[in-house]
Amino acid sequence: MRLFRYGFLAVAPILIAALWVPPAVAAEPAPGPAAACEGCHGPSGDRPTSPDTPRLAGQAYDYLVQALSQYRSGGRSNPIMGAMAAPLSDAQIAALSRYFSSRPGLVSKY
Repeated sequence: MRLFRYGFLAVAPILIAALWVPPAVAAEPAPGPAAACEGCHGPSGDRPTSPDTPRLAGQAYDYLVQALSQYRSGGRSNPIMGAMAAPLSDAQIAALSRYFSSRPGLVSKY
């Protein structure tokens, strides 16, 4: 009985560590407007449908916020992205940027 108790105490942390999923790795639900983004940028933003379309997954949060804000204001000129970003609020831009920057995607930044 004593051996079982100490054996369990030795194995319990290993079992807990194997079953625990850290919050940063847990799947974050996509914000509502992300479905429109995935039409061109691919599922979770990691498989663009065209070579001219950038991969969103893994991009830096600040970069995505800046790019979407510039598309919305007309600071960046692209007819498709301008139309897609125009109705977005600051909160939606932040949510989209947070979602796509948290997705695995870019292995190395270039």
